[in-house]
Amino acid sequence: MAEKGASGMKKLGILIFTLVLGFLYLNARTEPEPRVLIKTERGDIKVEIYEKQAPVTAANFLRYVDAGLFKGASFYRVVRLDNQPNNAVKIEVIQGGLGFSDEDRPFPPIEHETTTKTGILHKDGVISMARSAPGSATSEFFICFGDQPELDFGGKRNPDGQGFAAFGRVIEGLDVVRKIQQQPDNQQMLKQPVMIKDIERIH
Repeated sequence: MAEKGASGMKKLGILIFTLVLGFLYLNARTEPEPRVLIKTERGDIKVEIYEKQAPVTAANFLRYVDAGLFKGASFYRVVRLDNQPNNAVKIEVIQGGLGFSDEDRPFPPIEHETTTKTGILHKDGVISMARSAPGSATSEFFICFGDQPELDFGGKRNPDGQGFAAFGRVIEGLDVVRKIQQQPDNQQMLKQPVMIKDIERIH
């Protein structure tokens, strides 16, 4: 009888252990992605950050957020169909960040996570890293207005064909993106940059 009791307890222990592991696994899978609020003088933009799919790029963006470095930054560049006459491959985005001075970069450039690695394509509202050469992205980012497949890996907007590193998507405030994109510009640079009051985590 004692052996049967011990066997039953062992089975019960295994069952409980299995249930706990299952709960932890499901909890890990359903853990929501981080969200940030981009507060601008033209309105707020809520963005979900795809930390699981783009761990390097998401972590880089979030460390700028957590350090408070985007406070006082701006959206300074808008690309529309009507202001890129010299580009055979046209796109529509707004670009922002700390600007072009390397002195404002407290963190080093990051590894380039292509869209083939992450599976995050440049669809309407997707946020992605601006860059020159692959592996040069730091603090500058852009938001797509409409689907922009030429910004994905293999796309023709950048001659190197590596595309850009997408890492999240706007879930509220695309109307604000459009509002910013329609501001007066001089060769894509806004005549009056739109101030980013702050970018903060909301989850």
